[in-house]
Amino acid sequence: MTARSDRRTPVPRHGEYEYRIVSIARDVSRHDAARMLTEEAEYGRWELATSSLYVGGERRVMLRRRIIRARNTLGAFD
Repeated sequence: MTARSDRRTPVPRHGEYEYRIVSIARDVSRHDAARMLTEEAEYGRWELATSSLYVGGERRVMLRRRIIRARNTLGAFD
């Protein structure tokens, strides 16, 4: 599978989501691309935000996931 992420670090967050752009080469089958995106969704908790198909056959998808904010609970037991 020759899909690559344009940005390994997520795109700066907008609101309560962080974004990641993934480019999928034209020689990757739809089945392999769907499998890769399913794995990202299942294990990385990403969801599909947008998908674009370009003239050369390259696909770019923007994935997003909700930012989970952790609260400090150490001071709660004083």
